[in-house]
Amino acid sequence: MVEYISNAPPFLQALIAGIVTWLLTALGAAVVFIFKKVNARVLSSMQGFAAGIMIAASFWSLLQPAIESSADSATPWLPATIGFLLGGVFIRSLDGVIPHIHRNAREASQRQEGVKTHLDKNTLLLLAITLHNIPEGLAIGVAFGGIATGNAHATWLGALGLAIGIGIQNIPEGAALSLPIHASGQTKWRAFNYGQASALVEPIFAAIGAAAVLVVTPILPYALAFAAGAMIFVVVEELIPDSQSGDNTDLATLSLMLGFTIMMILDVALG
Repeated sequence: MVEYISNAPPFLQALIAGIVTWLLTALGAAVVFIFKKVNARVLSSMQGFAAGIMIAASFWSLLQPAIESSADSATPWLPATIGFLLGGVFIRSLDGVIPHIHRNAREASQRQEGVKTHLDKNTLLLLAITLHNIPEGLAIGVAFGGIATGNAHATWLGALGLAIGIGIQNIPEGAALSLPIHASGQTKWRAFNYGQASALVEPIFAAIGAAAVLVVTPILPYALAFAAGAMIFVVVEELIPDSQSGDNTDLATLSLMLGFTIMMILDVALG
């Protein structure tokens, strides 16, 4: 099975990897069938862990290859710089359009962002995590799409390491959405569906990212850095503040370091 996937077209590999990360989100969301609510310490540690994974992936799996793939140019830093900043601007633009709230908001009206809406708090939470998952899907797609360009810095094992890291952090992320929704009064099945649905965008944007690189090969360094910038924006704007909002800041910070370390090991070992 692994051999078949490794020999499949990069576009299909990206799609499969995106589907797997969605399934891992669903696995995390399924925790709602075992536990009724999430402990505050556990939630803070999960958010910190996810932030650490994404920060490490942004550098080792995306920014570093972007810079290395432009090493022969006069300004090897320029594509990475442009792509990184555009990635942040892209997510900020979506931030201003898609209605959502952050998970530590007590009332939907307190921290609602995007266009004004009358959607309930659970739906706004779902949209927030969906927004968070868009750059993850793009990152997977760009990593696998880059393989077909023949670039020596885009490897199958490197893309696999990125997908594994994102998949690992998706497990607690699914639980961090489904458990609070169930605790708010929703049924377990409804809470589970909210949790798994938040990652449906990952295979979609994985396919989009791979297609973009395959169609326009020279954009690879820009696309890698774009995905990194989008992920860093999400981490700084959402995950880190949410993980530090309670009384477990040290635990959240240590969890971030653990997530960073795991992703670093994965990328160095597989990349």
